[in-house]
Amino acid sequence: MRVMQTRWPIAIICLNLVIDAMGVGLILPVLPFLLEDILGSDVSQAALWGGVLLVVYAVMQFLSGPLIGNLSDALGRRPVLIGCLIALGIDYLLMAVAPTLLLLIVARAISGLAGSTMAASSAYLADISAPEDRAKNFGLIGAAFGIGFVLGPLIGGLLGTFGPRAPFVAAAVLALLNAGLAFALLPESLKPENRRPFVWSAANPVRALDRLARVSDLGGYAVVYLLMGVASWVYPAVWTYYVVYVFGFSELQVGLTLTAYGTALFLVQGVLIRPVLARLGEWRTAVTGILLAAIGLVLLTLIGSPLVLFLFIPFLALGEVADPALTGAMSNRVGDD
Repeated sequence: MRVMQTRWPIAIICLNLVIDAMGVGLILPVLPFLLEDILGSDVSQAALWGGVLLVVYAVMQFLSGPLIGNLSDALGRRPVLIGCLIALGIDYLLMAVAPTLLLLIVARAISGLAGSTMAASSAYLADISAPEDRAKNFGLIGAAFGIGFVLGPLIGGLLGTFGPRAPFVAAAVLALLNAGLAFALLPESLKPENRRPFVWSAANPVRALDRLARVSDLGGYAVVYLLMGVASWVYPAVWTYYVVYVFGFSELQVGLTLTAYGTALFLVQGVLIRPVLARLGEWRTAVTGILLAAIGLVLLTLIGSPLVLFLFIPFLALGEVADPALTGAMSNRVGDD
């Protein structure tokens, strides 16, 4: 009965994530070329400033993450999700018209503040899922992002032929449409009895980490999740610049590599995760995924052929079984409130 009651909201959340991932995927193939255009330099300098943009994004996420999380605990998941999507739409528009590097940095700061759609969606699914279904449903998040990354980079690579700014306009339209979809169709998931008042001290990121460490068994999981996140951010930090520099890929070819990865991610987290979880359980699935990810990163450094790179991409995606397994294990160690 619970599955039937939650099927429609799960479908809406997944559709939101598909559109959201399409927005992200649209801009990835052209970001190096946009930075080259603004800086008037080569891809090496663009990669350096691309890293700076990611640092700005990450710092804003660190500072605002507990704030956004506490707001969602007090106000509900729905208004936070909608607000984040609207802010992302504004961010993409700023990036589309940014004439200077400074404005581009401001835009990435806004996206870091608003980049909590994944967290809000995960919290939403945790609210409406039985404990034994959480890891599987978190796998749907990765599958939805996989579908978005199949479509987004491919479309972004095609739009990039009209100039490096065209995909940003398309991403803005998608984010704002996504906000409208959530406003019209997504019910609130957080029950009134599970809400808690907003407290400014709890929104302090350092204090939030301290509180996290005090939850039984959760501190160790959080350290593992942190290290896994550091490793996984290698891809958005350097992938587009790497394949442009090493293989001389165009916008369309960069988009095709991301589309291939998105297809593999959808199969891993949408199809493979369920039988793997059933056979190995959450913890062993997480360990297996982390080991596969480590092996993939090492082997990636040895690839010198574009064809071998494309053939190797599905193996890189296998490590992504770790994320939903670890998220599910952490979620089941805290109460519904």
